[in-house]
Amino acid sequence: MLLSDFWALLDDVFGSAYARTLAREHHLTVLDDRTVIQALDEGVAPRDVWHALCDEMDVPEAARDGGDRTRLIPPAR
Repeated sequence: MLLSDFWALLDDVFGSAYARTLAREHHLTVLDDRTVIQALDEGVAPRDVWHALCDEMDVPEAARDGGDRTRLIPPAR
């Protein structure tokens, strides 16, 4: 997953107004309590951050593509 795809998905799933706040403020338990931005800046793969965030925010598998069924979301590792 490209970083640009990650940010587009974040906007599509959580809404553009909330997405940036979520990325800055929400600490992901499974990623050593780092925020989304910290995890990405420290080299965690965008797909791993995406799945960690979706799991923690209870986003159903069917909604993780942001409503675009043609968008390919790499599976969690």
